[in-house]
Amino acid sequence: MSHRILLLSGPNLNLLGTREPDVYGTTTLDDVVRTVTAAAGQRDATVTHLQSNHEGELVEALHAAIGSADGLLVNLAAYSHTSVALRDAIRATGLPCVEVHLSNVHAREEFRHTTLTGGVSLGVITGFGLGSYTLGLTALLDHLDG
Repeated sequence: MSHRILLLSGPNLNLLGTREPDVYGTTTLDDVVRTVTAAAGQRDATVTHLQSNHEGELVEALHAAIGSADGLLVNLAAYSHTSVALRDAIRATGLPCVEVHLSNVHAREEFRHTTLTGGVSLGVITGFGLGSYTLGLTALLDHLDG
């Protein structure tokens, strides 16, 4: 069964590859999108990607996913820890969501230890770099396949 996945990338992820490589590695956002798209293709799924540094644009993308996506794979970056609006938008879609993070948020600053959006997600995968995305995609597609 073919599934449509919305991959959402939050603020500053457009700088991956050069931004704090000691924390985030040297993988670029293009690398992430290519890897997720290829992995999805192996499972007969398609990926639509949006990156934005603007909370409202991410909310609008979630609203637009209703009826056009079967599941959400999100790295909302800093907004994961602060945005009630994105939490509410994920919940409002009624779509299954997996949250991912490149770095281990629990090994970082205390304010990163809680994700508001994780509470409305099937699960949160954190700390495996690019692998967080492929693990998250696998978990999401396994869930969708029932």
